[in-house]
Amino acid sequence: MTGDALVVFVILGVTVALFVSDRIRLDLVAVMSLLALVLSGILTPAQALAGFGDSVVIMIAGLFVVSAGLFRTGIANRLGRWLSRAAGTSERRLLVLVMLVTGILSGFVSSTGTVAVMLPVVVSLAWRAGISPSKLLMPVAIASLLGGMLTLIGTAPNVVVSQQLQAQGLPGFNFFAFTPLGLTMLALGLAFMVTIGRRWLPERAPVSEGARDGAVATATLVELAERYGLPTRLFRTTVPADSDLVGLTLGELHWPERHQVQVLAIDTAPAVERERRRSRRHVDQSKAVGPDTVLEQGDRLLLEGSLEHLEALAAAHAFAFDRFDAAADRLLPSNLSVGEVLPTPRSRWLGQTLAEMRFRDRFGVQVLGVLRGGASITEGLADLRLRFGDTLLVQGPRRAIALLGRERHDAVVLAEAAEGDAPAPAAARAPVAMAIMLAMLVVMTLGWLPTVVAVLIAAVAMVLTGCLAMEDAYRSINWEAVVLIAGILPMATALEVTGGMQVVVDGLVGTVGPYGPLALLLGLFVLTSVASQVISNTATTVLLAPIAFQAAQTLEVSPYPMLMAVALAASTAFATPVASPVNTLVLGPGQYRFGDFLRIGVVLQLLVLVATMLLVPLLFPF
Repeated sequence: MTGDALVVFVILGVTVALFVSDRIRLDLVAVMSLLALVLSGILTPAQALAGFGDSVVIMIAGLFVVSAGLFRTGIANRLGRWLSRAAGTSERRLLVLVMLVTGILSGFVSSTGTVAVMLPVVVSLAWRAGISPSKLLMPVAIASLLGGMLTLIGTAPNVVVSQQLQAQGLPGFNFFAFTPLGLTMLALGLAFMVTIGRRWLPERAPVSEGARDGAVATATLVELAERYGLPTRLFRTTVPADSDLVGLTLGELHWPERHQVQVLAIDTAPAVERERRRSRRHVDQSKAVGPDTVLEQGDRLLLEGSLEHLEALAAAHAFAFDRFDAAADRLLPSNLSVGEVLPTPRSRWLGQTLAEMRFRDRFGVQVLGVLRGGASITEGLADLRLRFGDTLLVQGPRRAIALLGRERHDAVVLAEAAEGDAPAPAAARAPVAMAIMLAMLVVMTLGWLPTVVAVLIAAVAMVLTGCLAMEDAYRSINWEAVVLIAGILPMATALEVTGGMQVVVDGLVGTVGPYGPLALLLGLFVLTSVASQVISNTATTVLLAPIAFQAAQTLEVSPYPMLMAVALAASTAFATPVASPVNTLVLGPGQYRFGDFLRIGVVLQLLVLVATMLLVPLLFPF
């Protein structure tokens, strides 16, 4: 082994260790790795930056945009509503339908995006059926990973192994080359989860009644408030004509800072309207609540705070107040809504306080409470640093909560209390989005254009036809995944130019090669599957795809079965909650523990391993 190869292995080892520790963002680790290769003289700047122009990176970014078009036009949500109608209340039928729909959807759009859409749908279905969401959310994550095996664009590892073949001058995998194997794996996973796996799923997440059909789980306003312990903290008062509050703005009063009381809504008291002292303009229609909102006589205020603080505030301004009566009154004016929001595993919100984020100014909603570890936090919210697993109860105009739902990189709206289902922002363009998607699939399947070109044309068409705005297109791209892939691709180049790749190939071939290509297939699957439990499956595939190709060349066998095994193994990230973003996404809402993933995940890995060893050599002979 040369000195340069040793340096590359050291950099690779530190990179993997940082991936596993999860102390630094994965994309930042990849860029640090890239810089280390340049500063050590292993790669030139041009070689190190070549990954940012790689067709794999461009294609994956384009697929995020195409997926966003399907989400924004409501196609994915329509699927969820159909599922809600068809599933009924049988737990077994729910599990089967949820896994089938998630798996099929994941074959065409990103698994993370699919789970982000399906998560609130599934929570709604579970509540309506009277079962714990824990019984369905892990199967959703599993189905999304298995569904990624269905097509070439189902998951990034599939694209990576196909591009590896093309980089070596060979035809890549066609669009449906993965489908027979993917269908088999999805069927295996479904059979296991319906029988043994279903018994191993916990029932920790609480059951909630009152959910309705829709793409976002819905509950009554009172149900969401009760979940966070708010009804005992809600009060109403009406500003009388002779009050010292008349003419003052909320910003001048400084109630949240001075009294720990916040104003949630301001509408016109019905009695004042009946006496013709105010128009009907703000009856059951809240004013915009903010620092510049001016209080007027007849304003009815919904206040949130402790009884002790409310009594002090009422004494200071000489007004009377009443407790909120859930049985006799509606909680909010009709133009306001309440939503439950979960930060994603890689959310930029994590580690920040609401004050630092200027949350209210940025999103136009107020945070009423935070659930952390089953306990409700309702005071000191401005200075509370958000952690993964926290869920936020937010209140504001419905359009503002809808905008929060578009922050897919940072948060998922788990539930929304509203009077009806809001239409998708570009619902009228749904037929166009579907036509673009189908045209892209046809072009890719028939090979009329290079895959990356077909994806880019579809992405551009989504924008030009109004399925989503350019700002939405940029927002839809998971830049962490893009930078991660672009940053880690040069590691394979470094291994190749220093001879490190040959060292790994020789070791792998020397260990399992004497036992034949089937043993090499087994070794590659196990190595990839284990690595994918602790680091990104995309990063694992980028590193192991060249090794698999070179090992096949050394044994003088076809590289197709070896690379297919690597792609399939990369999608078996079932066994730990950090193995994949989809696992981490369902961790909090399902209230799962590490052992829940390990028990079910290891068995699924073994099932996929056996199926791979039996089917891959038949479909892709050595």
